[in-house]
Amino acid sequence: MSELSFVQEPGRTLTDGDVPAVAWFCLRSQPKHEHIAAEHLRRMGDVEVFNPRMRFTRQTRFGPVEITESMFPNYLFARFDWQAALARVHYAPGVSGIVHFGSKWPIVPDRAIEEVRAELESDGIRNVPSQLTAGDEVNVVEGAFHGLRAVVSHVLPGKQRVLVLMDFLGRQIMVDAGLNSVVREAT
Repeated sequence: MSELSFVQEPGRTLTDGDVPAVAWFCLRSQPKHEHIAAEHLRRMGDVEVFNPRMRFTRQTRFGPVEITESMFPNYLFARFDWQAALARVHYAPGVSGIVHFGSKWPIVPDRAIEEVRAELESDGIRNVPSQLTAGDEVNVVEGAFHGLRAVVSHVLPGKQRVLVLMDFLGRQIMVDAGLNSVVREAT
């Protein structure tokens, strides 16, 4: 393994003698298997795993659904001793590979991991607010106007309702709708 060199930050290359005993690396997971890779890596015991996720509301044909996904699709981070655990980590179930560029293996700075962690809740998830504001384009997902597009005119937070403006039967009408019956249109 003496051929391996490590890049810690742009313009700086570390050689085997300079490599920290334990460092953060970026891992590529198999598609939609970030959580599986993370769990298998955690079970190794000597590998610290960071798989930041986000929770948001997505419109489905059944109405709004709360979704939790990886913040970096197909990627996660692991902190381990590269000399002792590189092969075990690389071939762990759910892991497609460890990000590297030829014989250079980038090290993710501790500071970068801490900055992302600061944006997350204690469970490692960032809740993306689905708050609506005047002017937002929405889809109606419940009730008589299901499937129609509208524009939020006013938000009535105390009542958990919004007033939306929509085209219906050739004219514009104002409709009072519950917050759960509309979903912000994907941009």
